[in-house]
Amino acid sequence: MGIVAGLDSSPDFTRIVVCDSDTGAVLRQGYAPHPVEGRPSDVDPQAWLLSLGEAAGGGLLEGVQAIGVSAQQNALVPLDAQGNTVRPALVGGDKRAQVAAADLVDAVGGREAWAQAVGCVPAAAQPVTKLRWLAKSEPENARRTAVLLQAHDWLVWQLLGRPVRRTTDRGGASGTGYWSAATGAYRPDLVELALGHQAMLPEVIGPSDAAGTTPEGLLISAGTGETMAAAFGLGIGLGDAVVSLGASGSVMAVHPEALADQSGMITSLADATGMHLPVVTTLNAVRTLRGTAELLGLPDLESLSELAMKSTPGAHGLVLLPYLEGERTPNLPHTAGTIAGLRRESMKPEHLARAAFEGMLCGLGDALDVLRGRGVDVRRIFLLGPAAELPAVQASAPSLFGAQVVVPQPADYAAIGAARQAAWALGVSQGALDPRTPPAWQGAAAQVLEPGDELPVGQAVRQQFTAVREQTHPGAFRS
Repeated sequence: MGIVAGLDSSPDFTRIVVCDSDTGAVLRQGYAPHPVEGRPSDVDPQAWLLSLGEAAGGGLLEGVQAIGVSAQQNALVPLDAQGNTVRPALVGGDKRAQVAAADLVDAVGGREAWAQAVGCVPAAAQPVTKLRWLAKSEPENARRTAVLLQAHDWLVWQLLGRPVRRTTDRGGASGTGYWSAATGAYRPDLVELALGHQAMLPEVIGPSDAAGTTPEGLLISAGTGETMAAAFGLGIGLGDAVVSLGASGSVMAVHPEALADQSGMITSLADATGMHLPVVTTLNAVRTLRGTAELLGLPDLESLSELAMKSTPGAHGLVLLPYLEGERTPNLPHTAGTIAGLRRESMKPEHLARAAFEGMLCGLGDALDVLRGRGVDVRRIFLLGPAAELPAVQASAPSLFGAQVVVPQPADYAAIGAARQAAWALGVSQGALDPRTPPAWQGAAAQVLEPGDELPVGQAVRQQFTAVREQTHPGAFRS
């Protein structure tokens, strides 16, 4: 079929991969940082274009027939009636919008009402919340706002030469707070509630549809958010979950239907294939490990892992509830962490190190159980993030999660997912692929870990953790 490219515009940089459209083999790669210092809450979208141009330099896109775009989620780009940016894009988990999030929750009648309406409860990061902040804090800019785009929508629109038609995909739309994955429709009333008036919203096109063709004849696919693109690049399907180990953690899985969750713990997103991608977030993952390493005077996480491996499963009865920043799953925003099971024999650095790893993984296990409790099938778990390479994580994760764990080799999965989407749209346009079946690319190279004989031990550690959690925070998981 030819050659395709995937472009991932993350909060810090642009990565481009050029792939064989039949196999997914990466042929060439490009990279450029955004010309922005740090991670500001306001970013001129032109910075994304400058970095894209630099990453694509040196003839990187020569021979490419189609491009897919993945970009950071939750970046709101407000445009005026002429298509100019009203103000810099509002990006990231904008803490300025926390009060706006609470206002919106109350205005619609609580968390359950939002979950039923659009599959998620407003948080500071979401575009709908940023609209509310804009209306309250910058009313003149809010009045001038006529069109609402996200980062990948805006980049696709720019690549196509700023046509009259503006598009997005199900994945990106599902994170806005004003589109429902369950109904597949926008809620313009929620836009008006947040912004104070209606605004034009991009057309939601199908997973294998093309957004259009550039003046040079390059096909541009629908594009999607980074989370959906990475899931597509990894090749996950029904029965698969992804656990991401960042400072905070997230658990997502592929499911055939949207999940409305009155507790607000599940965010019901759509994926890049026509399925659904329920996500559960924890506030404390690798930050738990970093805090423990600092407490023990260790220079890095590798040293913490090495120390933890000198202990044994269960850490001699030491249990760490890792709620250092409060917690979202379970919903305990104002709590703190807890160390339980202190005895003379357990008061050793290696046991605390082990308890930190087990506490982090058990917290993510709780998030997995939220999905399992709603009928989500989880047979295989992809573990992402640099911490997934640590021996203490790999030794404990399969038995604590109760499933096969796959640790993919580091790669630009969001960019690969964007390229796979481009190959799908190209194949459909040529009549070579079914619009319901994406190209069968080779899966990610990975290390596979089985729970094996350690499963009963891991489940005993989980029970120990659950007992301490229930004793300290009774009924925390009751909706």
